[in-house]
Amino acid sequence: MLKYARNIAIALMGIAQLLVSASLAQQNPVTAIDIALEPDATMLQHAQADNARLLKSFPKGFALDATHNPHVTMLQQFVRTADLEKVYAALDKVFATEKPTSWKLKAFKYYYIPLPPVGLAGIVVEPTEDLLRLQQRIIDAVTPYTEKTGTPAAFMSTEDGKDIQGSLLNYVADFVTIAAGKKFNPHVTIGVGTETYLNDMLAAPFDAFTFSPAGASVYQLGSFGTARKELKALVLTP
Repeated sequence: MLKYARNIAIALMGIAQLLVSASLAQQNPVTAIDIALEPDATMLQHAQADNARLLKSFPKGFALDATHNPHVTMLQQFVRTADLEKVYAALDKVFATEKPTSWKLKAFKYYYIPLPPVGLAGIVVEPTEDLLRLQQRIIDAVTPYTEKTGTPAAFMSTEDGKDIQGSLLNYVADFVTIAAGKKFNPHVTIGVGTETYLNDMLAAPFDAFTFSPAGASVYQLGSFGTARKELKALVLTP
């Protein structure tokens, strides 16, 4: 009798877990993802130093940390949450025949996206044939699982979606047409500053440097298009 009751309890727990999973999938059927290359220590040191001076000038910005990972975005998209495992598998197949850790990339200037009275700043990386090829392969691999649009619920948010910019929804939805191929602007986001401060920063000389990708991951996007939550670390070929 006890064994029978225990089996029923286990079965009921399994059903409850399935109902919870189904409920979550229904509430958030789409996830906003960032497929990113993660830079080596050289780029990280530069990004962290720039982030520190931006925060000193504008403390209301964000710090680069475990939930704001420095990265080079290859693609941002809305994908069906139920298909995330298929997305990871498709990307693993792409990276199985690429060797980004052997690439030497050049960082050569700053830039920022105006969000008056502030701006979102980054270190710009020269696009290369390798980067462009990889980006197109990633687009091709992920396209079968994408959705045309999403809501703030698709993002990682600490304010129930209130911290997700409306312009970000459009940017993710239109990424392939406005930020890929010939329009690709590879960069590492370094933080937020006032436009006045950022204009002075851009006017100053930039000491170019080289770095290499050290990893690749799929992240859930957050405010300002930051890589807030790692969903999957991808396997890179040495």
